[in-house]
Amino acid sequence: MNRGLDRRAFLGVGGAALICTIGGKTVALRNPEDVAAADAYARSIERPAAAAAQKAKPKPPATDVHNPKDAVDGLSFGTPQPQPGGQVREYWIEAKSLAWDVAPTGWDQFMDHAIPKPRTFRAFAYRQWSEGFAAPLGPAGIPGPTLEAEVGDVLRVHFRNGDESFGQAVTMHPHGVRYTPDYDGAYYGAYTRVGGFIAPGEEFTYTWEATPDAVGVWPYHDHGPNETLNTHRGLFGSIVVRERGARRPDVETFLFFHAFAPSITKIRRNLQCVNGRVAAGNTPTVRAKVGQDVAFHTFGGDDMLHTFHIHGHRWRAADGTFTDNQPVGPMTSVTARWTEDNPGRWLYHCHVLSHMDAGMTGWYLVEP
Repeated sequence: MNRGLDRRAFLGVGGAALICTIGGKTVALRNPEDVAAADAYARSIERPAAAAAQKAKPKPPATDVHNPKDAVDGLSFGTPQPQPGGQVREYWIEAKSLAWDVAPTGWDQFMDHAIPKPRTFRAFAYRQWSEGFAAPLGPAGIPGPTLEAEVGDVLRVHFRNGDESFGQAVTMHPHGVRYTPDYDGAYYGAYTRVGGFIAPGEEFTYTWEATPDAVGVWPYHDHGPNETLNTHRGLFGSIVVRERGARRPDVETFLFFHAFAPSITKIRRNLQCVNGRVAAGNTPTVRAKVGQDVAFHTFGGDDMLHTFHIHGHRWRAADGTFTDNQPVGPMTSVTARWTEDNPGRWLYHCHVLSHMDAGMTGWYLVEP
């Protein structure tokens, strides 16, 4: 692994490199060689003793002097069931690496110019399958599939690490919903529980509760040993929890604003993306008609501050005031919802202008 960063080095790479901590070392992912070293180290990490003991049988590991066990580490947990009137919502999700083209059309329709090659790199994505992993339900994508539930339901997510290229443990960690430590989907070093270390070829079933305070739109993402790098490669998606029986918008879209760094892609420019794609014509084109109930849910999908702005429209923010441009930070979200009354072609984009110019744009088309 690379040397740790002192204060001078950290300030020197701020904004120019990804910074992550893996195995207790702070690493600047300045170039593909740094990324390869981080991957190699992640592959060398063995399953922690706590997770191994849980996987073998429901018995906590013995205490040792380096990692003293607290009383909470020996707790055991059941599997949550739906509340009265709720149901089990099951998903089968696989994590897989793939060749990812950030601009399939090769053209930026907003700026009206060709997008230069290379445009393809090795990404990491979640893919939805049918029951029992019988068949894929479409291609792997960035973001991963949207998971839906209503209050009182449980989400039962059967997860498989199907990757062969990166060769390291990954997970699914949710925001917003309720879960026990076994279903956290997070690597905790020596204190990692069974759901926090899913090695290549392994499967695990997460169970998450849709409680009344979970109503809203939330992200999920990898939280394994190499979470920073693999989340930036594309391992993220969304969860929506609605009130029981709530009316869905007529048009609903989920947008992640994020970048792929040159150290990850081996492409010598920062790729500012919406849902893994660069520039209007490649990013999602959203379509609606006058009179429809429209909702845009926008997430920050990297370490930067973004804003969601859409031309020709306004909506009420959480404080009740009207806005047309809201900030969104890392793994947070904003919802813009309105009744459509303004037909035409409209641009949506991040209003950090350097992000917009580098491709964080898309079209919203409204028919009369």
